[in-house]
Amino acid sequence: MSLTHFDEMGRAKMVDVTAKSVTERIAITEGIVKMKKETLKMILDKEIAKGDVFQVARLAGIMAAKMTPHLIPLCHPLPITSVEIDFEPDLEKSSVKITTKVKTSAQTGVEMEAMVATSLAALTIYDMCKAVDKEITIDEIKLIYKSGGKSGEFIRK
Repeated sequence: MSLTHFDEMGRAKMVDVTAKSVTERIAITEGIVKMKKETLKMILDKEIAKGDVFQVARLAGIMAAKMTPHLIPLCHPLPITSVEIDFEPDLEKSSVKITTKVKTSAQTGVEMEAMVATSLAALTIYDMCKAVDKEITIDEIKLIYKSGGKSGEFIRK
């Protein structure tokens, strides 16, 4: 399999998707933010001074999905039709799982938009909580599912 973002001379290029069919495309990604139990409790009790952490992180992720082609040089601008970001706090593991689902009807997929959204939501949690917890980590950002296009469906096992 050859890399499609380089021409025969090794120069970077944007992939030509002109001949590809417009299909519904979905990408789902996940990421984990680990923190002190006290920090997670403060988030859940809405005691973080900067505001409602999950709502701000959700907005940051949605905005990030829409900005992806401005951040990753060879991404196509896409007509994103939906971005959903959910947070699943786990007090036992002292973590928050972020799940992002992005949809479009286009000639190329939205995996990068979902990954960028998850990443920025995680970074926003860090930013909003760093004053009370410098040990926060962001882990395991990954594609969970994708559908649409020539390569079809992918499901992480």
